[in-house]
This record gives sequence, C-alpha cells and structure tokens, in this order.
Amino acid sequence: MHQTRPRVALFVTCLVDLYRPSVGFAAIRLLEAAGCLVEVPAAQTCCGQPAYNSGDRATARDLARRVIDTFLHYDYVVVPSGSCGGQIAHHYPGLFEDDPEYRARAETLAGKTHELVSFLADVIGTAEVTARYEGMVTYHDSCSGLRELGIKAQPRRLLAAVDGLVLKEMEDAEVCCGFGGTFCVKYPDISVRMVSDKVQNIQATGADTLLAGDLGCLLNMAGRLHREGAPVKVRHVAEVLAGMTEEVAPIGEAPAGNGAKA
Repeated sequence: MHQTRPRVALFVTCLVDLYRPSVGFAAIRLLEAAGCLVEVPAAQTCCGQPAYNSGDRATARDLARRVIDTFLHYDYVVVPSGSCGGQIAHHYPGLFEDDPEYRARAETLAGKTHELVSFLADVIGTAEVTARYEGMVTYHDSCSGLRELGIKAQPRRLLAAVDGLVLKEMEDAEVCCGFGGTFCVKYPDISVRMVSDKVQNIQATGADTLLAGDLGCLLNMAGRLHREGAPVKVRHVAEVLAGMTEEVAPIGEAPAGNGAKA
C-alpha cells in the first residue's frame, strides 16, 4: 500500500540560524533519510522563549501567534532543540487562556511538535543511521529536553548505531550546565561555577568529543572548555548522526583554511 511521506516543517531556532546553520542541514539530512518531506518555512521567527522567560507575555504571545500561523498546517513540526521544542509543545497553550481560538490552535500545534532526536526515535521509528565517527564521546542531557520532553534514552539509542563511536557517560550528565537562557545573564557567577563543574565532569571521562541536543548548552560549554584549554571537541548530536563531522568544524573552532586564528 502506498504511504504518503509525512510533511515535516523544520523549526530552525534562532541560535542554529545565527551561530550553527550546519545543525539545520544535519536535521534536514536525517529527516529526509527517514522518509520525510521536509520544508523550512521562510516566515518563521523566534519561538518567543526569551520573552516568555523574562515575563514579557505580550511579546511572547505575538511571536507565538506568528509561529502557530506559519506551522499549523504541517503534519509535524520538528525542532533541533529541546528548549524551543518545549516552549511550543508545553507553554504555547497557556499563553492563550483568554483566547479560545488561538488556545485550540496552540494545542493542535503542541501535539504535532517534537524535538528532532525524539521524533526520529519515537515517532518515525528510526533505529539505524549510516554515520561513522571515530572517537569517544560523552553526552550532556539538556534541561528542557530531559525534563519537559523526556529525552534521555533516544539519543543514546541512535548513537549506539554510529560505527566507531564509543559513548562514555559523565558524572551528573543530567545536571544543568549553567546556561539556562537568560539565567546565565542574570546570575553570571552561579552560571560560571555550574559550567566549570560540568567541564570537570566532561574531562574526567577522557572523551574527546562532547555532544548534546541544545545549541545554547553547547555554546556555553564550548566556551568554558576553550577558556580552560581542554582539548574536547563540541558538536550537536545531529551533526554526528547525520555524518557531517568531516564537513563542518566543531563548535567554537574556526574552519580550516579561512585564515582565522584558533
């Protein structure tokens, strides 16, 4: 029986768009390999999470309406970030308690919105990838993905299918890295202590590569690893699963041949 390919919209996220577009391309590669018809709506904007976390509900509602109108007609919405995915899937409906029409639309969108790796593992049923990665990696469980979306086993199951990859768990993998969106701006001293503890746990594994599913966490940890001179490469899990590690430099490292200083 012929089955129609699911029509999936990729919600790119601000950080991926501005700092690490390769994560978006990796997501597209993974989704297309899983049989999805992928589109990247040009009208998408920020999900509104920074405004929401800062108490600016008016701005958060305006941004949420834009996202809802842009993405509602797709079969699925996939996000390479637990924090942005959690914002849409868990917090949008509550923004429209006094607006029955948009609350219903927000609930519909929430029901079809998934973080990338959990979508592949839980919704599409991806069990194998064709990627290869020679090295030992450790994995950080980002707060929103773990606590709001229940993402824990899914990335580990898919990483187990990557040829050559060895996963070494770090101590306190589930503990926050100190980024927390606006938290690191409001409480910088606490944030630095948290990420310093995280870096110690990363180095203690002996892994040469750090992986996670949220770019904000990865940028935070990559910055601290660099400041402490730790020789650990940092990548979004999608880049490894998509086999893109030969195409793009690790997070925080300049591409070879562009004249930039390391």
